[in-house]
Amino acid sequence: MRFTFAEAMTDPEFYLPLAQAAERTGFHSMTVADSICYPAESDSVYPYTATGGREFLENKAFPEALILTAAMGAVTSTLRFTPFVLKLPVRPPVLVAKQAATLAHMTGNRLALGVGVSPWREDFEVMGVPFERRGQRMNEAIDIVRGLTAGGYFEYHGEIYDVPSIKINPVPTQPIPILVGGHSDAALRRAAVRGDGWMHAGSEGDELDRLLDRLHKFRAEAGTGDRPFEIHVISPDAYTVDGARRLEDKGVTDVVVGFRNSYSEALDTETLATKVDRMEKFAESVVAKVN
Repeated sequence: MRFTFAEAMTDPEFYLPLAQAAERTGFHSMTVADSICYPAESDSVYPYTATGGREFLENKAFPEALILTAAMGAVTSTLRFTPFVLKLPVRPPVLVAKQAATLAHMTGNRLALGVGVSPWREDFEVMGVPFERRGQRMNEAIDIVRGLTAGGYFEYHGEIYDVPSIKINPVPTQPIPILVGGHSDAALRRAAVRGDGWMHAGSEGDELDRLLDRLHKFRAEAGTGDRPFEIHVISPDAYTVDGARRLEDKGVTDVVVGFRNSYSEALDTETLATKVDRMEKFAESVVAKVN
């Protein structure tokens, strides 16, 4: 079982020392949250809060995800980084491929690219991208990112994108794992067919079991059940040794843990010292005993 430290919407000055502390205390990876902007008006619904509201995002600092990843990568040597999740279809996929390939190359293959479809129509509007057919756009973008980051000449002719034969340089020495986030059947099927893993956004035990069953069903249908596949889960079970082992028995490869409620509308007032202390205590009481 691998452990991922999650922190978001905090003081931007904290991220680099937190990454260093996560590496020092034995965490395998660290998530990187993505948010493009906060519109003055919106009727979009966030699928992972009880009310569907997005007010918890207002006035919160969100450094650009890939730039922040590069900064944290520069001050660490073993810690992996997993955007959770990069809103891929609102971005040009060739540019994302270039950014991801450079990041993975410069960090020694320490990037796992978590991707998802933004629930906010406004993200698409401000980026000049149609909201319609976003699922197809997402599928094609994954194919393009995977193809270009593999090295060599690559071309793509889809329903949305048309990319002539091109190559990018540098590329990493290992394939970049593409982890697909989302709880809908479309997201689970996308992870099963196109992904190297799935990222879970949090739910109670029975619901997690249902999602895992659906995921395994789609992988079996796609004929991808035998290939390596990461399953990243947010669960209360991850905070105890026995709970982490129960998740491992379900096929979970990575658990994501954080030590405060990121969905709170209040600004984060925790000190850096408090965050590091919590991380150290968890690493001693759980991470070290599971691994």
